[in-house]
Amino acid sequence: MAGFARARLRRVFVAGSESWREYGPSPLPKVLQGALRVFAEHGYEGASIRDLATAAGLSVPGMYHHYRSKQEILVSLLESALTDLIGRCRSALASAGGEPIARFDALVECLVRFHMFRRAEAFVASTELRSLEPGNRDRCVTLRDELQRMVADVIEAGCAAGVFSTPYPADAARAVSTLCVGVATWYREDGPLAPDQVVERQLVLLRSLVGLR
Repeated sequence: MAGFARARLRRVFVAGSESWREYGPSPLPKVLQGALRVFAEHGYEGASIRDLATAAGLSVPGMYHHYRSKQEILVSLLESALTDLIGRCRSALASAGGEPIARFDALVECLVRFHMFRRAEAFVASTELRSLEPGNRDRCVTLRDELQRMVADVIEAGCAAGVFSTPYPADAARAVSTLCVGVATWYREDGPLAPDQVVERQLVLLRSLVGLR
């Protein structure tokens, strides 16, 4: 089993340079990049419009020219992060084809890479959902639920095909998402593991979690 898993993982890493694996500088506009730094460091409640304007190199009136409120800035950040991740996950699944293990591996790799290379976005998206007003929260929860549905569908398909043996696919799906999100809290670019090594280790752990036969 261990040899089979290693062989499968090697195929994942030589599969090509699909765009969902690629991360360059943040595509966020300057205003949102500044806000992201402030929210990540001080939290939504601890940030003022003046703090956000300063981080963006703007005056307070200049900030209001771009966004009507601090709440609108937070919504823009969360929607940007979630839609980026959803798009990458869709591309990862499309590149994986129809085989359940390949789809699981691609989705996990995509989630792990996002939480390594977009750590601040992932952190703010996971911790500041509580700060959204009801209507805004509903929009972002819908996006988050779409991501979770992708994970659940892949695991359920693997169970139906007899590839995964977990008796609790719904619980396994939640656990997979939680562990992938958790990467953002501990991964560091100057840490002992290269990104591919992090992905490989997470795949070993998460394959065991779903009961890969």
